[in-house]
Amino acid sequence: MKLARIGTPGQERPVVHDGAAWHDLSPLTADIDGAFLAADGVARTRAALAAGTLPPVDVTGVRFGAPVARPSAVVCVGMNYAAHAAESGSAPPERPVIFLKTPNTVAGPDDVVTIPRGSRKTDWEVELAVLIGRRASYLDSPGEARDVIAGYTVANDLSERAWQIEESGGQWSKGKNAPGFTPLGPWLVTPDEADATPGAAGAFGAGLRLRSWVNGEPRQDSTTSDLIFGVDVLVHTLSQYLALEPGDVLLTGTPEGVALSGRFPYLTPGDVVEVEIDGLGRQRQEYVAWARPAGDAGFTGNAAAGTEVRA
Repeated sequence: MKLARIGTPGQERPVVHDGAAWHDLSPLTADIDGAFLAADGVARTRAALAAGTLPPVDVTGVRFGAPVARPSAVVCVGMNYAAHAAESGSAPPERPVIFLKTPNTVAGPDDVVTIPRGSRKTDWEVELAVLIGRRASYLDSPGEARDVIAGYTVANDLSERAWQIEESGGQWSKGKNAPGFTPLGPWLVTPDEADATPGAAGAFGAGLRLRSWVNGEPRQDSTTSDLIFGVDVLVHTLSQYLALEPGDVLLTGTPEGVALSGRFPYLTPGDVVEVEIDGLGRQRQEYVAWARPAGDAGFTGNAAAGTEVRA
């Protein structure tokens, strides 16, 4: 089963694919969000499909948004593929490396991406994303992770490497949080369907093939079997340090083949990036230069004094 959100930004409506056709999920919920997932939304969707109460819907030519409405947290794992750690000049970590992205980085899978003003090193990263369906705090074992996972989707963990590394101040957030820097989707695939994908190892999203292209040229090509820390271990480990809430997104790391390796140029306006995970779908983004919005002169003056001033 696949769940998705379609429509213009800010006006998406929920839909579900039952293996044969798309159906309108609006009779069951106004959106796919943490509240819906926490209230057994996936199980209720299955029941509604079985009862035939969800009308068919035509998605031809319609924009797909991120498959979950604005999450409260986007939790990310760095250097979680040994080959990518090596191309980054680092040894494989002994413990998961964790960082956060802000919710306003989340965008649709095919939305245009603006390269940040002043960026010199905008990079791509195809990643398996995990959507949390139930609150996870202090799980007793990795085996309990399956009970809190609502499904999987595709992510592009975009990064500005100069800001992430050269101007980091010791952490990565500066290079990770530009608006639109986390394209998600096109849809959420429930664990049973993801684990049945040809090549999958049958547990926790393992064995899924990840690939990326820039302007049609191959860049990354690996499988989630090469994860240093598997999905179950990541969810269990994270739950010892923070509470994962329904609707939160976990990005599990990227394989080798990014611009940071020095083998490929960084992204520039006009480039097109495509990322794909077998069974989970494909994204396509065009990259454009930053431009000040028409009529917006920016901020100037003494904002500390409490006055809104433009620059």
